[in-house]
Amino acid sequence: MPSDGAARQPKYQRIAAELKAAIQAGQYGPGDRLPGENDLMGTYGVARMTARQALGVLQAEGIAEARKGVGVFVREFRLIRRRGIQRLAVDRWGAGLSIWAADSENRDPVVEFLSVTEEAAAPEVAAVLGLADGALACVRRRRFVLDGKPVLLATSSLDAELVAGTPIAMPDSGPGGIYARLADLGHGPVRFREEIRSRMPDPAEAEQLGLAAGTPVVLVCRTAFADGGRVVEVNEMVLDASAYVLEYEFDA
Repeated sequence: MPSDGAARQPKYQRIAAELKAAIQAGQYGPGDRLPGENDLMGTYGVARMTARQALGVLQAEGIAEARKGVGVFVREFRLIRRRGIQRLAVDRWGAGLSIWAADSENRDPVVEFLSVTEEAAAPEVAAVLGLADGALACVRRRRFVLDGKPVLLATSSLDAELVAGTPIAMPDSGPGGIYARLADLGHGPVRFREEIRSRMPDPAEAEQLGLAAGTPVVLVCRTAFADGGRVVEVNEMVLDASAYVLEYEFDA
């Protein structure tokens, strides 16, 4: 018998909870088709909008995905566990290993370079980098794809004068990525700060990440500091919230 709390839930949330329980119990496995709107309407005696909202909950949480003209299916994509501290350790990028690959757990990650340009730094980025108004930044825009699904957009900004003529100003910055190249210049990061918040995506972000309606994004802004406190990179990332688990493990 449902608890008083469950009884007070909107019908679509109760239906979504039952579907999630069925998935967790193995009644529906990865790639299986879930009951459609007509099925839910008949089973629960609800209106089409209620059935649609219930399925929308599962899609927004990344549990299910809609396939146009076919139905809603249990998502086959495995969540990415982003270990925010371990992935940035110098013994990783300093050894020529990819930070991004650390999240992929032996899956096949792809980095799509959207652009590498020199452009006037945005005022808020210029302030963090210690650049004068109108100074040029090297801006690297990338999209990260895992198992064929876009999951992350990243925009790195660096002092263009510092990195001019180096692999950092090219699409392929080489083993270990831009942190290893900054170290080659004598400005390797020794400390990082990440700020995290969430919001709904703008239309361009939703399109680039292929997000289902109602799916939020997680924003991670990372600042990399070299020895002496100089900021050498500002990295603004947009993550598909339904694709990620953010994990932070550290000593007490």
